[in-house]
Amino acid sequence: MSGAAVHHPVYTGDHGALLDVAETIASEWAALGMRGSFLARNLDTGEQLGFGADESTPLASVVKVPLALVVLDRIAAGELDPAQPVTVDPATSSVGPTGLAAFRYPATVAVADLLQLMLSVSDNAAADALLDLVPVADIDARLRAWGCDGIRMRHRMNHLYECAAGAAGNDFSLALELAVRDERAGRHTIETLDPARANTGTAAALVGLLHRVWCDEIAGPRATAELRRLMGLQVFTQRLASELRADTLRWFGKTGTFLHLRHEIGVLEADSGDRVAMAALTRADRIAGVAADIDLAIGVAGREAFQALRCR
Repeated sequence: MSGAAVHHPVYTGDHGALLDVAETIASEWAALGMRGSFLARNLDTGEQLGFGADESTPLASVVKVPLALVVLDRIAAGELDPAQPVTVDPATSSVGPTGLAAFRYPATVAVADLLQLMLSVSDNAAADALLDLVPVADIDARLRAWGCDGIRMRHRMNHLYECAAGAAGNDFSLALELAVRDERAGRHTIETLDPARANTGTAAALVGLLHRVWCDEIAGPRATAELRRLMGLQVFTQRLASELRADTLRWFGKTGTFLHLRHEIGVLEADSGDRVAMAALTRADRIAGVAADIDLAIGVAGREAFQALRCR
């Protein structure tokens, strides 16, 4: 039995009906042993709903969205050539299950294609190859200059795995057990799960970033347009997009998964003209490498939020 204090989230809603939806989603998540935060905002009306929106959370691969925006801004400014070839060697690159991170032999890929691999299949090796060109400190500084104060980038993607291995060797089942145990106890054996040292963000800051990207209010219009296009290529649809599949709907998203973290951010565009930005950041209170019910609950939250926020 956990000795951690019971957490009561702060709810967001522009009127009673939206608050009711937020409370329903939070209750559904809690029943599954999910902790976390959620925010959805209609980009045109400004109405929003959610809970825990200002809680800072380790982002896992969600951080690849602000990383991509900074790189795309460098390209748009002529400071980086999208056709520049980059050789990624598995002997020294980041580990991961997809893209170049899963390759056994060196491969040479253009900068623009690294961006596509990073966002479409969440390629960690592609992300760290981009960070060889635009270092972590430069990404974080640009986010500060843009006023993205709720988002911090502090380390490369491979550092996630290095810290997990440092705590649990190569036993990632043990690393998951440690992550869940520490979540309950409010401590952090694995450094990159500590909000004070991890790549972090809040649901509010991430929705704010998406709002500015979709309205061309950050970086340059060439950079934001390309980021929107690339987010539309994501192949993973098991979370927020899972309950939003229709010919009249288009989803632009980015997942983040590491140990007990299961996240997604994105924007839903409907033929009706509705545009809703969402951020779901979750931590599971169970030891499970695969949790389809948690993914589905994130999807249900997206559907309920869209239905509540769409213009009638």
